[in-house]
Amino acid sequence: MEDLNFRKGDAKTDVFGSDRMLQPSPIEKIPDGPTTPEVAYQMVKDETFAQTQPRLNLATFVTTYMDEYATKLMNEAININYIDETEYPRIAVMNGKCINIVANLWNSPEKDTWKTGALAIGSSEACMLGGVAAWLRWRKKRQAQGKPFDKPNFVISTGFQVVWEKFAQLWQIEMREVPLTLEKTTLDPEEALKMCDENTICIVPIQGVTWTGLNDDVEALDKALDAYNAKTGYDIPIHVDAASGGFILPFLYPEKKWDFRLKWVLSISVSGHKFGLVYPGLGWVCWKGKEYLPEEMSFSVNYLGANITQVGLNFSRPAAQILGQYYQFISLGFQGYKV
Repeated sequence: MEDLNFRKGDAKTDVFGSDRMLQPSPIEKIPDGPTTPEVAYQMVKDETFAQTQPRLNLATFVTTYMDEYATKLMNEAININYIDETEYPRIAVMNGKCINIVANLWNSPEKDTWKTGALAIGSSEACMLGGVAAWLRWRKKRQAQGKPFDKPNFVISTGFQVVWEKFAQLWQIEMREVPLTLEKTTLDPEEALKMCDENTICIVPIQGVTWTGLNDDVEALDKALDAYNAKTGYDIPIHVDAASGGFILPFLYPEKKWDFRLKWVLSISVSGHKFGLVYPGLGWVCWKGKEYLPEEMSFSVNYLGANITQVGLNFSRPAAQILGQYYQFISLGFQGYKV
């Protein structure tokens, strides 16, 4: 026993007493030579030790705990790149199952076996995919009518999350902001419609505003928008940024109409790593039907063993979060998400 304790002490000395541990961690240049895995691990661990306790983090926007089986599944898939669908076909099927489940939670009217949607790294990518689809649909219609298509805009409340500012800047689309006040703490439909014109690609109500947790009244907006579109001849749609509400409302308030049951809601995005209860990063976006997802958003490549068609801003992406989401759906079930 003494000998074993002695050897344990030596092992610790080999790490903490090593010459490498007595040197600063790299800042500007890669080290000249290799470092043993034990020492490299300890250097990285020590540098982040006080910060890497997510369960103590009360400021995060993402899930910090999953049970041991979920964590095990995800850890076992940490080296799988989802985009290699020919190598991992069952994960591609599982992804489709998740899209089906999410779309049906939102009362998708689509009759096809596989609903129209896409996996995203987070809700930011999901939001951008919904926004890009609305922009491309609007642009195509304007081109067909022989009208200018160089000044698109979208309407959203000032309670927006930064992704929409990024979307506006990166795609050069004007963001028209409806003010929130103490009297009007959510998006006011009439004020939103005042900002619309023939160049409006969509209106973006939010379910689970980051700053307040409140939900915009999508049903009231849809009703007002229907009258507005009939009057003007426009066909301005709604993209719902269901950031956190997309995984709350279907379970707690299933009778509330904010989703595909409404006429002008053509796409919805959500964060899987918030109340989807999966480790980051994960997002989902669904469309009301295939006709609302522009063909030019689907890109095909044939250098991964077969022809792969993908919708997304990023190409390579982790498969582990798909397993985690599907596990949570099975493990928790409807009642589990409800409570």
